[in-house]
Amino acid sequence: MARTPLSMTPTGWFQVAWCSEIAVGAVHTMKYFGREMVAWRSRSGAVSVFDAYCEHLGAHLGHGGHVDGENLVCPFHGWEWNREGRNVCIPYEKHPNRGRRIRSYPVLERNEAVWIWHDTDGRPPYFDVPDIFGDFGDDSTAADYYPPVPAATLFRPGLEIHPQYIMENGVDFAHFTFVHKTPFMPEFTRHDFDGPVSHVDFTIAFDEGATLENATSGVESINAGLGCSVTKSWGMVDNRTMPAVTPVDEHTSDVRFTVWIGRKPGEETGEITRYGTVMADLVIEQFAADIDIWAHQRYSDPPALSRKEFEGFTALRKWARQFYPDGGPDGADPSAPSGAVPSPEEFVRIRRSELDALRAAAQP
Repeated sequence: MARTPLSMTPTGWFQVAWCSEIAVGAVHTMKYFGREMVAWRSRSGAVSVFDAYCEHLGAHLGHGGHVDGENLVCPFHGWEWNREGRNVCIPYEKHPNRGRRIRSYPVLERNEAVWIWHDTDGRPPYFDVPDIFGDFGDDSTAADYYPPVPAATLFRPGLEIHPQYIMENGVDFAHFTFVHKTPFMPEFTRHDFDGPVSHVDFTIAFDEGATLENATSGVESINAGLGCSVTKSWGMVDNRTMPAVTPVDEHTSDVRFTVWIGRKPGEETGEITRYGTVMADLVIEQFAADIDIWAHQRYSDPPALSRKEFEGFTALRKWARQFYPDGGPDGADPSAPSGAVPSPEEFVRIRRSELDALRAAAQP
């Protein structure tokens, strides 16, 4: 991927693990937003995420640190830190050090995932992670789907991908035909970019011979900031998906993808079946095709948009600016021409016969 002009420290919720990866008493090491971190689960089952280093003498809490009840204990001198990152015990002193605190992050467990809130200015969360069942306005629950973790997941660490790419994918109607081999380009039925949580819905089909006129299936998506998206498919194989891209450093991100497949009649309980795994693999295969392109993509600013693409892309990019500490890029990819995004009226119009003549003249 060419170096993106987009900040790799946007504000929002970002997935850092699946819930099952952090067992009670476990200390999980990781790196996101250029910072070493630890995630740990207390005896009561609550997950906390800290910067990784003890505020005493800087020991890494993920290498030898352990959980004792509701506290995380440093391996170096036994200092204990509670879930808010405050020192609550120095075993060889009568009182804790009340003046030091390890940076902790707001944490939420939802949709089988662990999310942290990231904001460079330290602001508290001002929007929520959508519920992949409760927020689509139907009566479905997790019990109607096979459990997705770990069989129906994808994890690609350290890729040169920016979180905004996946959001732009949702308004990119043209790629569905060329990347996902759909028989027609989708028709968008909703573009709502009002506020930090956006909604994008479209009609689509994968069946050979299907047309836009007779399509009876589609996708609804809810996008909470740049790091969290949930989708619901209707009229086709019953599935819900959750892609998540979390920046690791200035160049790379971890990519996760979780797939819920609706249970077949007669399989109302139990683990995922062969049917569920096969269906999930097909969905994951489609997402993986996008990843292969994103990982080598250049962020073009301004992009060379066609008339049909203009409204969706410009609305999304305007919406995305609110999540960047610097307000987003101000004009140009270093390797692309600078300037404002053109309006539809600025496109050059020529007759089809003239275009065909130009193409013919360009042939060797």
